[in-house]
Amino acid sequence: MTVLSPPRPATVDRALRDAQRWCTGHAIDDRPALAHAVRVAVTIGEHVLHPDPDLIAAALLHDTPDFAPRTPDIYQVLATAYGPQVPRIIAALQAEHRALDMPDPPIRVDDLPVLLASTADKIVALTSLLRRAHTSGDVTGFLRRRPALLTMLPHFRAFQQAAHPRVPAGMSARLDTALALLERAATGIQTASKP
Repeated sequence: MTVLSPPRPATVDRALRDAQRWCTGHAIDDRPALAHAVRVAVTIGEHVLHPDPDLIAAALLHDTPDFAPRTPDIYQVLATAYGPQVPRIIAALQAEHRALDMPDPPIRVDDLPVLLASTADKIVALTSLLRRAHTSGDVTGFLRRRPALLTMLPHFRAFQQAAHPRVPAGMSARLDTALALLERAATGIQTASKP
């Protein structure tokens, strides 16, 4: 049983329907975008006892600004449908995603709902990446073709360390495990590429 198992709070039920509608035809990490959204929500539920339905709704909808029609303003649509908390969390996650393209992106740990959603998002994304790397049969080659990811590993590690005292221990441990596996593989790439 997960946070998405029926019966669900009305907010979560509506968010799941909206996520299905807006994610259709889109992919994240080479998989249907809805699968990613569901995994993020379920990951929160695995680590947070009785999570706020607004947090689960935000997890389900966190990538919709990238997929939903631009008109009308998606944040207004979300605020009308869900109230202020869901679009606030989504906007913070979107800002964090955009910041990853900048040098030395900030790490914010002062907003617990955003921190929980962000940690779950990283767990899902990095675990999916590891699964695809292993499925490829050539983990080193798979990761070597993703230099942007390799350069972001220190940032993700700093995030995990900053989040550790604020998120549930099991959640921090899952992110730590995914990062340790990626860091080990990246060390192998760096070692193999040295003259």
